[in-house]
Amino acid sequence: MNCMPSKNIWIRRQQCPCGDWKCYVTYEGDSEETSLAAQLVKNDTSTSEAMVSPYVGMVFKNDDDAFEYYGNFARKNGFSVRKERSRLSPQLGIYKRDFVCYRSGFAPAKKKLTGDHHRDRKSVRCGCDAKMYLSKEVVDGVSQWFVVQFSNVHNHELLEDDQVRLLPAYRKIREADQERILLLSKAGFPIQRIVKVLELEKGIQGGQLPFLERDVRNFVQNRKKVVQENDALITEKRENDTLELLEACKVTKEADEDFVYDFTVDENDKVEHIAWSYGHSVEAYTMFGDAVYFDTMYQSITYGMVFGAWLGIDNHGRIVFFGCVLLQDEAPRSFSWALQTFVRFMRGRWPQTIITDLDPGLRDAITSKLPDSKHVISLWNIFPKVSSWYSVSLGSRYAEFRSELDVLYRVESTEGFELQWNQMISIYGVSTDKHITLLHSFRASWALCYMRGCFVARMGTTDYLKSIEAFLKGVFSTQTCLRSFFEQVGISATFQNQACREMQYMHTKTCIPIEENARSILTPFAFNALQHELVLAMQYAVSEMPNGSCIVRHFKEIDGERLVIWIPEDEHVHCSCTEFESSGLLCRHSLRVFILKNYFHLPDKYYLNRWRRETSLDFYDPQIAQNCDDEWYQHYQCLAETLFTESSLTKERSEYVQREVTTHLTRILNEVRNMPESEGVAMDLTFSPAGGEFQKNRWKTGNFSVAYRLDILPMYTCKRQQGMPNQSMVKSPPICLVGKPGWKWGVRGDIVPVAMLDLLLLIAIALW
Repeated sequence: MNCMPSKNIWIRRQQCPCGDWKCYVTYEGDSEETSLAAQLVKNDTSTSEAMVSPYVGMVFKNDDDAFEYYGNFARKNGFSVRKERSRLSPQLGIYKRDFVCYRSGFAPAKKKLTGDHHRDRKSVRCGCDAKMYLSKEVVDGVSQWFVVQFSNVHNHELLEDDQVRLLPAYRKIREADQERILLLSKAGFPIQRIVKVLELEKGIQGGQLPFLERDVRNFVQNRKKVVQENDALITEKRENDTLELLEACKVTKEADEDFVYDFTVDENDKVEHIAWSYGHSVEAYTMFGDAVYFDTMYQSITYGMVFGAWLGIDNHGRIVFFGCVLLQDEAPRSFSWALQTFVRFMRGRWPQTIITDLDPGLRDAITSKLPDSKHVISLWNIFPKVSSWYSVSLGSRYAEFRSELDVLYRVESTEGFELQWNQMISIYGVSTDKHITLLHSFRASWALCYMRGCFVARMGTTDYLKSIEAFLKGVFSTQTCLRSFFEQVGISATFQNQACREMQYMHTKTCIPIEENARSILTPFAFNALQHELVLAMQYAVSEMPNGSCIVRHFKEIDGERLVIWIPEDEHVHCSCTEFESSGLLCRHSLRVFILKNYFHLPDKYYLNRWRRETSLDFYDPQIAQNCDDEWYQHYQCLAETLFTESSLTKERSEYVQREVTTHLTRILNEVRNMPESEGVAMDLTFSPAGGEFQKNRWKTGNFSVAYRLDILPMYTCKRQQGMPNQSMVKSPPICLVGKPGWKWGVRGDIVPVAMLDLLLLIAIALW
């Protein structure tokens, strides 16, 4: 069943969590360039600062381009234009065009019929002589339009920027806005609220839309019949597209047994909610499912459905896709079903922490269905709402109010938080405000004093949250039917979870042995975070207490001392800042104590598996490992691991290894190619039918096998790496040499030349 392309616009949910239908939220971080609605406004209101005034002899490809150019020039200069006359010839067709100012000429006198009542509208035409005349000529067989007359002399006052947009020529309701207006009108929204919703969605001030309220009213009245027809069409489209989405899930399940999905139906046996996840997502959850971000910020205008995505963070600090859901509404019952389904997809394992938006219904669902998970709300999701609530009412005091909230966020004791909270709401006169009451009711999920020790795996950083925005915008880039949206989600999820990691050099900044040891264990992302703390640890002084614990103070700051409990028998350290419990990486205070205790490397328990190098999403086929020669495999693995570890310590070592390995592999490859070809080598190049399925494709000879993950290989072919213009490049596919996943001579996920890929394959065969 083929899906017909149609527009499906995804926008951020604007409804305020306070529950008042009149209250909406705007987002300061929304970029006009990346918002479809705002892009339409931008196209309506912006013109080029460097626009050149038309002149005699100016050339255009066609008359439409000329009219558009003259219109943009007119808008920037405070007037509008219209098409007046054209001339036609049998040979050239239309060969002359006259464009004039909207106030050109005079209105003809109208005869009034006796007994009829007509509004006596005053004409705006005043005989203005501003104009641009064009003539068409054929030059070398190509038609071109030349400006033959131009005048910019007006006999009337030109309008300012905030006035010119209100001229009838510029008060256009774009198609996307028309669709939104019709949907809101169908839902019973009054005209005033429709205008307010559009302003909020575009993130603009009141009265700045490219059309007036009366234009919306006239449009709705003229399209009332169309609204009724659209109601039936949209309902039918939603039902058909939902069934197509369900059919796509069934087909994917048949092709990929690891794919999981579920759905519910309403009392009319119509599909209500639907959720799905992929095999690689479930496997990733087993490694990185300790903290989950459940994003429910976007909804579809066309389908009226809320999109929820379960995301995580891997050991490289990148997004991991766990699954997603489409919900018909935002009721607690719907969120409860989504959470139950997600836990079932993840084989019954719930996360330690779940991070969400500020939503009472979602909070109730988490409390009911995930009672053992800590609920966290990021300030990233709170501050845009605070800005909408108070930036206008508090005026110039809002910046100070925002700073007070920042201070409250970092207060360390619950008693201090409550005291300062009461003082703040009293000073700013918001003690009875419904929004401040709502924010206070969620304090256990956003204030640090209530969340101390809650594991979030560094998912609260600005970089990570921005990467989520970028990922979701990539998912929503396809404005088509649900089946195409399902395919786009699959592509984005597979690419995100299986994207190869670029190899990075990790330079040391101190001479401390702990740093050298950590570099050999942690991923670059985790190591950089630990290294930052290690550098800052040098700025702290330590005072030992009789019981063995320590007080750690900054050498300049008087306040902010930390108590570090030290238990030497267990090599256990606990800092009052609880950074390790929160991120899984030791803080500067604990590191300072380990340095004081003359530790050359940290105890193994302080290197969590989720941050280690060996924790990987690479493909693994246990059957290959069972069939391989264990002794040869272990020897090869040991050599490759040692080579990779030693060469990554310095750039000089890495360059030497790359140079020498290339030389020797080229020599051996040439020798292998001169050998007689052996028979009985089978090659299976069947591609996986599903985006996330790992199809095992091997060359086999004896007990040796090489496996590819071919399903993602086509995505990376025909790339050229900067600085190597003459060498064809591909991002190397995950290769499994005799059962070991991801090994490419110990280099995981780096970019290698095609020729080098051939060398790595053939040298392994030759050695065997």
